[in-house]
Amino acid sequence: MFSGLVADLGRVETIDSDDEGARLSVATGLADQIAPGDSVAVNGVCLTAIEVTQTGFSAEAMAQTLNLTSLGSLADGTAVNLELALRADQRLGGHIVQGHVDGAGRVGSLTEDGFSLRVRVVLPENLAKYVVPQGSITLEGVSLTVTECGRDWAEVALIPETRERTTLGALAVDQSINVECDVIAKYVERMVSPYEAHNQLPESETE
Repeated sequence: MFSGLVADLGRVETIDSDDEGARLSVATGLADQIAPGDSVAVNGVCLTAIEVTQTGFSAEAMAQTLNLTSLGSLADGTAVNLELALRADQRLGGHIVQGHVDGAGRVGSLTEDGFSLRVRVVLPENLAKYVVPQGSITLEGVSLTVTECGRDWAEVALIPETRERTTLGALAVDQSINVECDVIAKYVERMVSPYEAHNQLPESETE
């Protein structure tokens, strides 16, 4: 489990991909805190470190992961947001993040607003339903607060610290980004859906 608070900006040293998946090597100052088998969130995607060196780690991503997330667009030299798995004695400064990306959104607009940057993300319909104003959302592994939302979009505001410490400071319009919705919303939907279906009357009885 993660919190969505980026610990380091890593850099992809190499990425080798084919139809079966990809193997990537990432340089990071967190290498001395990683052991083989540890979970590391890379742009919000939970990956397992399979090799660790003094300067970084290697991980593998299967084809499904590449198709569902923005990892498939990574290239040598690309900066990536990194977070190590939470320890039980740590403060939960962001929100509960699983590292299980729900899908990809698209940057719809970028608007300067005082010292902050307002980012509007266009969302697939199956993800937009989990977003509420002042709720939590994870973009590229970064825990953020939803400032506004609509039928197919959500907006967040990035403070200078977030822009400097994460890849979000270099976002571009139409860019694809990883989205993980609040897991609590998904559990609530799962629990209430049987009752919702039970309470729906046949169309003939509602006329």
